[in-house]
Amino acid sequence: MKLKSKSKSAFVQSFSGMTLSIITVISLSPLVLAVPAKVSLDSPEQSVERQPQKIAQFSDTNTPERSQLLQQANALYNQGDLTGAEENLRKFIKKSPEDAFAHFQLGNVLFRQKQPEEAISSYQEAIHLQPKYALAYNAIGIVYASQSRWEEAITEYQKALEINPNYGEGLTNFALALWQTNKKDQALSSLEKALNIFKTQNRGEKVQQVERILREIKTADQPSVS
Repeated sequence: MKLKSKSKSAFVQSFSGMTLSIITVISLSPLVLAVPAKVSLDSPEQSVERQPQKIAQFSDTNTPERSQLLQQANALYNQGDLTGAEENLRKFIKKSPEDAFAHFQLGNVLFRQKQPEEAISSYQEAIHLQPKYALAYNAIGIVYASQSRWEEAITEYQKALEINPNYGEGLTNFALALWQTNKKDQALSSLEKALNIFKTQNRGEKVQQVERILREIKTADQPSVS
């Protein structure tokens, strides 16, 4: 990306960091959807993400064994033991290879271990098992965005939004990718829609995040794609 000024360079750097921070939170938050309410891979400060969302329909049954294995993976993850969490999830998947959520969760762990291609493969397997898995499409978009592969990220976000047009996190990620590809007006439109959704859901932290992004985009020079 070619920058026109030092001030713009500073903004892009901070904006890029903010983007990754936001999408990392988003990528982990959906894990609460298929496990008991107190079990998730997000950290305490991300608990605001725990909102009911009609994003993906899980066909898996929460048996005691399944819940226990997922809880173990969550505990390892929260302790910072990503390798242990991965091993636990792989053992679980070996027993239950058709559990779409487990593949999705493994993808999140792999992404945090800086294994993007492996993470994408896990997300794709989740989609293979659960075609309407908007969260997994969004997650693939996140991986591409982390590599500045903006057009590919946009494609994945669009797939997620086709499944759930009111997916606030997906709309936010979509907007950030649009901004990086010189589509400022579309980015602002997507952010405004995400903002309204988060307000409706009473998700104050998300509202503040999106409002901050809106202010920065409105006052910044458009990035120039090389």
